[in-house]
Amino acid sequence: MNRPLSRPLAWSDAQLTEAIPASSNWVAVMRLLGYGDRSKSAGAIRIVRRRAVELGLDTSHFRGKRRWTDPQLRQAVAEAHSWEEVLTRLGLSPRGGSMQPHIKAHTIRLGLNIDHLSRLSHLGPSPLEAPPEMSDLQANLRFLRVAGPAIAASWFAIRDRAVSFPIEPTVYDLLVDAPSRTNRVQVKTTTTWTKNGWTATVGHHPDTHARKGLEHRLVAYDPEFIDLFFVIDGDMTMYLIPSRALAGRVRVLLRTYKKYIVGNAAGLLGVGGSAGVGLTGLRWRRPVVWWSDKGCGSWLTLGLGLVRWGRSSGCRWRRCCRSRCRTGCLT
Repeated sequence: MNRPLSRPLAWSDAQLTEAIPASSNWVAVMRLLGYGDRSKSAGAIRIVRRRAVELGLDTSHFRGKRRWTDPQLRQAVAEAHSWEEVLTRLGLSPRGGSMQPHIKAHTIRLGLNIDHLSRLSHLGPSPLEAPPEMSDLQANLRFLRVAGPAIAASWFAIRDRAVSFPIEPTVYDLLVDAPSRTNRVQVKTTTTWTKNGWTATVGHHPDTHARKGLEHRLVAYDPEFIDLFFVIDGDMTMYLIPSRALAGRVRVLLRTYKKYIVGNAAGLLGVGGSAGVGLTGLRWRRPVVWWSDKGCGSWLTLGLGLVRWGRSSGCRWRRCCRSRCRTGCLT
C-alpha cells in the first residue's frame, strides 16, 4: 500500500478548492494538484480527501466511472415510481439486473428514501393527471343497435377469426372466416323485456322504406343467405345461433336459446356493468302492476325483472291495468 509523503504538501488549500469543482473524480483532482504518475495512489488520495472534508468542500458531483452524479440520482429517485424508471432516467438499461443493486447501494450511501420504489409499479403513486371527461359518459342501451356489429366483430376477432364488414346493402352484417368456410353473420340486438324474458326480432322488412301495408311486414331470413345470428340482449348477453335454428321465425324468446350463449359484454356498460340509472334505453311490453288497497304506498311491479318490493303487513295486492295504473311507473 502506498503511504503519504512525509514532506510538506505541494499544493495549497486554495488550489484544492479550485481543483474539486473542476473535476469529476479524485484522480482528476490529484492530476490538477500536480501528482502526475501518483494520481492514483490510494494514500495520497486519502490525504487529499481528508483535507477536503476538513475544509467542507462539496464533492457530490464526483461520479468516478459513473455516467451520473449524486444530484441526478437524488432527482431520479424522487421522481420515479419504480427501480426500472430510476435506471432509465439515469441513462442505464433496466435489463440484466446487474445495475439495480449497484444503484440501490448508492441510494443507501446518500440516505435516500426508497420506500416508494420497493412496491410493484402498479401499486406506486397514482398519476396526477385527472381522468378524461369521456370516462364519465353513461352507457345508453338505445345505442346498442349501433354498437352491435362492433361488439360481434370483437368477439370473433379476439378468437383469431378474420372479420370483414361488407359494403351495404347486404343481407348479412359480417363475413367471418372459419376453418371450413366463410360465414355470413347477421347481428341482432334487443332491449325489449317481457314477463317471460328478453325477446328479439330476428326477421326483417322486405322494403325498409315502407311504413304500412304488406311491404312493411316482418319476414324471416332465408337460411341459404345467412349462416349465423349474433344476438345481444339488454343484459349484454351474447348468443351465437345457427340460422337453421331460427328458420321461419321473426321473433324469438331468448331464454329458449340458452345453449347458444357465448359470453357477456356487460363490462362495456361501466364499472358496475349497468347502463346508468334506470337502465336507460330499455323497452317494456305489457307490464303487470299491483297496488295496495291499504294506501301504504307500497307498490309491486311484476314481469319487469328489476325490483320486487316487500309487502307491508295487512296489505292485499290488487291488479291494475295500464289505464288505471296509479303508480306513474308507466308514464
